[in-house]
Formats: sequence, C-alpha cells, structure tokens
Amino acid sequence: MDEDALAAALRSGALGGAALDVYEQELLSRESGQRFAGLDNLVRTSLIAGVSVESNQRVSKVTRENVRRVLEDAK
Repeated sequence: MDEDALAAALRSGALGGAALDVYEQELLSRESGQRFAGLDNLVRTSLIAGVSVESNQRVSKVTRENVRRVLEDAK
C-alpha cells in the first residue's frame, strides 16, 4: 500500500474513509505517522484485526493443551 497516496486520497475526499491495522513499516514511526495526522476519516489500530472472542478462546485452548503436554512429559 502506498501510504502517501492513501493519505492524499483521504485528505482530498477521493476516498471517504479507511482503516489500517498494518503499515508499510512496523512499528509506525512518528515521522511516518505524521502523514495521517488530523485525518478524521481514518481509523488506526495496533495489530488487532485478528483479535476476537473466538480467537482468544482458541489461543487459550492451545496454550492450555501445550502446558498440559509439557507438564505430563516432565513426569
């Protein structure tokens, strides 16, 4: 994605809105983030697109199973 082009399209109204969860460069630097400053039609999140109740439940289940497996192997 071309972040400069996205910011320009949002500022001009060519694009009505956008939501970003990832960026050209992770972690987003202050300088890179400045291109999006003042854009009320942009929602920015911090790598949470995959977070949901269901995904948290799956992660918890896998973690429990892995811990149980390690503890059983240690016996």
